[in-house]
Amino acid sequence: MTVTGIIFSNIHDSNVFELTRVRSLGSVPFGGKYRLVDFALSNMVNSNISDIKIITHYNYHSLMDHIGTGKDWDLARRSGGVHFLPPFITAYANNINTLYNTRLEALKSVNYSISSFQSDYVVLSDCDVICNVDLNDMINDHIENGADITIAVKKFNVSRERAKHLVLAKSDESGRLIDVSAYPTDFEGEADVDLNIVVISRKYLQEIVMDAMAHGYTSFSRDVLQKNLKFRNYRVYRYDGFFAGISSFGDYFSTNMSLLEDKEFYKQIFENSERPVLTKVRNSPPTYYGEHSFVRNSLIADGCVIEGSVENSILFRGVKVGRDSVIMNSILFQDTYTGENVTLQYVVTDKNVVVRDGVSLSGHCTMPIYVDKGRMI
Repeated sequence: MTVTGIIFSNIHDSNVFELTRVRSLGSVPFGGKYRLVDFALSNMVNSNISDIKIITHYNYHSLMDHIGTGKDWDLARRSGGVHFLPPFITAYANNINTLYNTRLEALKSVNYSISSFQSDYVVLSDCDVICNVDLNDMINDHIENGADITIAVKKFNVSRERAKHLVLAKSDESGRLIDVSAYPTDFEGEADVDLNIVVISRKYLQEIVMDAMAHGYTSFSRDVLQKNLKFRNYRVYRYDGFFAGISSFGDYFSTNMSLLEDKEFYKQIFENSERPVLTKVRNSPPTYYGEHSFVRNSLIADGCVIEGSVENSILFRGVKVGRDSVIMNSILFQDTYTGENVTLQYVVTDKNVVVRDGVSLSGHCTMPIYVDKGRMI
């Protein structure tokens, strides 16, 4: 049995437009030293999937720089490995040559590559699925039940506002999918939420893509799942581990903060020795803590210089915190520099931000302040 993995790197860019103005969602920093794409990549690599395709849209320079040859994920190989699939590999890959907005449109735009797959099965995954899942178990479940498509789901208590960004699944006692509700505007309550991880046979995926191109289908949920529920064996795979999805900038901030507040969440995601989360390795010096520094309940990456106080915060590589500065409940991206007597509360700074001496910025846990890449304040 051979498996190919496909990761969508741009599907939810608009959800966190603050962070994706100059990068794809897959390359958005997370948790001190990771990028969002690391979770999908690691889930596949830890499940012995060594042939992985990343479908790109635009703004994917930083994603290519992060992944490189794939050696940090053991994907620098002659056969298989990791490859980028920009849209429109051929003039005939998409009939109208417009940039895609959905998964099905993305698959249509790289149809030429999909038609050359030789694997038995394909695993599709978005890049913002923050979980540590054993895909082998999901693939085996798919095969044992003779499914045409298997989607991963998890039961959540969903608010009306959150439901607008989700696909909700309904299944019978045997696990067969019987209904799909895509982005409902009037739902509130407990439901099985589609985690945007799909297992499908290679032949059936090729059939779906060709059919979508012939009929102008654009939505995987509406045009594939909903229309074929009665005729195909679509099933759900229940994932019972920790999961977080990024549907807004507020979600991004709160999910990062959960790593500090919920030790069990951090443990299940990052401390599984059998399924480690892999990322690009950088040779940085150890973090320097000054004589008067104070750090509590924070994630601090290598290469930082801490002269002030850091509490309940996440600092990426190369961050410098000046003397008598106070950083609380904040996320500072790579190479952020804060001067002396700076106060930051509920602030997210992008890369290479400079905060001058004496500046004070304060947001709220429900509305953190975001500072653009390269800004000086």
